[in-house]
Amino acid sequence: MRAFFIRRYGGPERLEEGELPPPPLGPRDVRITLHAASINPVDWKIREGKARALLPYRFPLVLGNDGSGVVREVGAEVKAFKPGDAVYTRLGKDRIGAFAEEVVAAEAVVAPKPARLSHVEAASLPLVGLTAWQTLTEVAQLKPGQTVLVHAGAGGVGSAAVQLARHLGAKVVATASAKNAELVRGFGAETVVDYHSQRFEEVVRDVDAVLDGVGMDNVLRSFRCVRPGGIVISIADGPDVKFAREYGVKPLLWPAFWLLGAKPNRAARRHGARYRYWFMRADGEQLRHLTSLVEQGVLRPHVDKVFPFSQTREALAYAESGKARGKVVVQQVP
Repeated sequence: MRAFFIRRYGGPERLEEGELPPPPLGPRDVRITLHAASINPVDWKIREGKARALLPYRFPLVLGNDGSGVVREVGAEVKAFKPGDAVYTRLGKDRIGAFAEEVVAAEAVVAPKPARLSHVEAASLPLVGLTAWQTLTEVAQLKPGQTVLVHAGAGGVGSAAVQLARHLGAKVVATASAKNAELVRGFGAETVVDYHSQRFEEVVRDVDAVLDGVGMDNVLRSFRCVRPGGIVISIADGPDVKFAREYGVKPLLWPAFWLLGAKPNRAARRHGARYRYWFMRADGEQLRHLTSLVEQGVLRPHVDKVFPFSQTREALAYAESGKARGKVVVQQVP
């Protein structure tokens, strides 16, 4: 199969295009002919080796974490899918590889593609949708009437989080540039703070939860916005010892995670708030729930730009540049 892969960690130059053997099919696996795959920040973090403590991969490694396509073959014990089914998936963290013509995924992380979405639109949704849903419902445990601050409301996770928070009955404050303010209001944000002209911590107060995918400076400033007992959730920087324990990281590495999480945990204690770093998990049942929300018109994907599969390198570079509004998608099958 044709694929984009790396043989060692490093910069953009490490990404190769070539032929690799297709992955083997297990009894509970689904082989999918991919029509589209999306770009996520975790893709270049994996390429650079920044996630190697959490995700110890073997080479050659095909990158790509989520996608949409058509089932080509199923394992002997698969019951939920059959060849010809249109599906989408956030691949399991130990079995990535969506930047390829086909992929093999565990049945448990696959869901029917929303009928109202194209494969390009569907491919853009699994990782960001699951991240937003898990942080809002499991971590923040957001209730109707509460207020959440969503950073980068025009981005992939941000745009999904604004829509899902509104669906959960929360009041949504979001940060975005002035040019994206109306877009983010259209997703459901009641208030949009222009991060170019305002310091968000000077105008946002007493929110119940903050979701940040920007970086550590944003995380630390966000503690000034949250009420006592509220929570700041990071999906970008600051994995700590609590996360390392839950994720199964070897105890030998815990001191490094203590250092990574020291600043936000100190800030949380100082402000009487809570801090949590979250790395989303693949979950086919939750993805089915997102499918139903898409079909109800509650959740819609936000695709910025589509690249042909042959331009996967260019797609990754564009997403990594930070210029995208929403998701960047590569299309394997036109």
